[in-house]
Amino acid sequence: MTAAITASAKAYEAWLRAALGGDLVEADLAEKHDRMRAGPFPFLRATYWRWAETIFEVCPDLASAPPVLAIGDTHVENFGCWRDAEGRLVWGANDFDDAAVMPWPLDLVRLAASALLARGDEAVGAREICEAVLEGYAAGLAAPRPFILERDHKWLRKTVVLPEPERAAYWTKFAAPPPRQIPPRYRAALGAALPDPAVPFETFPRTAGVGSLGRPRFVARADWRGGPVLREVKAVVVSAWTLRHGGDPSIRAGDLAEGPFRAVDPHYRVADGLVVRRLSPNSRKIEAKDAIDDLLSRDMLTAMGQEVANCHAGAGDRAPALLTHLRTLPSDWLRDHARAAARQIEADQAAFCE
Repeated sequence: MTAAITASAKAYEAWLRAALGGDLVEADLAEKHDRMRAGPFPFLRATYWRWAETIFEVCPDLASAPPVLAIGDTHVENFGCWRDAEGRLVWGANDFDDAAVMPWPLDLVRLAASALLARGDEAVGAREICEAVLEGYAAGLAAPRPFILERDHKWLRKTVVLPEPERAAYWTKFAAPPPRQIPPRYRAALGAALPDPAVPFETFPRTAGVGSLGRPRFVARADWRGGPVLREVKAVVVSAWTLRHGGDPSIRAGDLAEGPFRAVDPHYRVADGLVVRRLSPNSRKIEAKDAIDDLLSRDMLTAMGQEVANCHAGAGDRAPALLTHLRTLPSDWLRDHARAAARQIEADQAAFCE
């Protein structure tokens, strides 16, 4: 097992190094390895390529399920908030770097497995986790619609809105890094994303996330009309799912992010191998280290399942077929598959640490 996971990691990182054309951030890759040793949940976050390699060995029956354009790297920390074109606060999935066409159950199995690994104890049981995810997914397929927090979903709005001390700390964090020159390609993408192309801005590298560690990531910081403005750019590559299983080699992140049942973030752009987004206290992820009880609550897990359905529903014509297929599956299918997937991740993580 140790040899298998070590060889897998080396092979993927060699491919990534070549794909990035020398832009791989070696220091961040070393940090990723440290996170992988920290526990099964961060290991899952860091190793989507390994999931793509092993999931059909663990759950072979899922290979024949109907395919959809799916999130791929789905997990409980892949959800957050942003402002849409109307300025409304929206919540949903917010990382589509590994979007690809694959059997629809895989997003739910990975989401449920991530919850099992993130919980850290038996406070939230596997059955409760999977029932909540499935309840949300079925409801989302029956009536897909985005999570607009301006009027509805008061409980969710209270969860995602930062209190004043944390909002101040957020801006202080991004005021601290000293400016540094960055490669022209990334600087040009950041400049084009700012509200005024003439506004002066500073740039600096950023280390963030887990799965994307090693890929270059930079931030633009500017003052515009009396307040701070932030934009982030990072490199995006072909989904690890496509590398393993073939299919369309194009980057599908933008296709999924702009789906018809999502209130699109107007500052999220995917082009030329780069993803650009706005950063602010209202455009951020929710992390387990800050809010694990919130992330594993029944309401939140149900909402996550519903948001996965929003992404899978596409133009709406796929939802009835997916719902029909879902109803043919055994009652404990998600629990059994999520447990099996979690055990595989735990075994890989233990072998990686040897």
